[in-house]
Amino acid sequence: MTETARGARFTEVGRVAVTVADQDRALEFYVGTLGFEKRADIPFGDGHRWIEVAPAGAPTGIALVLPREGGQGPGYDTGLILTSEDIDADHAALRERGVDTDPEVQRWGAPVPPMFSFRDADGNAVMVVENG
Repeated sequence: MTETARGARFTEVGRVAVTVADQDRALEFYVGTLGFEKRADIPFGDGHRWIEVAPAGAPTGIALVLPREGGQGPGYDTGLILTSEDIDADHAALRERGVDTDPEVQRWGAPVPPMFSFRDADGNAVMVVENG
């Protein structure tokens, strides 16, 4: 646990939210196409759902949320960076599944790791960086 100068006691980044237009379509993409696990799909309020997905075993999840009134809609750079153990294999696998990826893995040279981006079913951009 970290105590900040103002006394807040944060322990982790628990989840990040990605705005989607259709939660069922997003769930199918993240679970069916990317192979993430579904951690939560809980109805609440007046017809709303709280949906969380994540790579198996990952400590931080992704909440697939509908846009809030006046908030940012889908189709943006999420700022999410996923870690890959084999970036070339993951890039090829996503392209074979029809995912909208960058045409090739970018290699800038040390100290920048190899990376590429893809877009989910709503056009939200996610970056993938090789662990290393």
